[in-house]
Amino acid sequence: MLNQQVTIINKLGLHTRAAAKLVATAARFESKIELTRNNHTIDAKSIMGVITLGATRGAVLDLAVSGGDEHAARDAIVELVSNRFGEAE
Repeated sequence: MLNQQVTIINKLGLHTRAAAKLVATAARFESKIELTRNNHTIDAKSIMGVITLGATRGAVLDLAVSGGDEHAARDAIVELVSNRFGEAE
């Protein structure tokens, strides 16, 4: 299992479009991918779960990935968040 913290840095936070990109990225992998914020853990492959995190700009999420492709899955999620979900700011 791999664990890493990620900080939401895009201006609008983890809004619907960003959440959809996160879920689509997570769905590409067989690994179990979970995000936790304020002791609330969700499946990163669930759009409703991701939205319920209420992650605004500056929110720190704990990412936990386990499975055969965990390294690639973690790297893809971290890159997506680091690139502001492809948003300009």
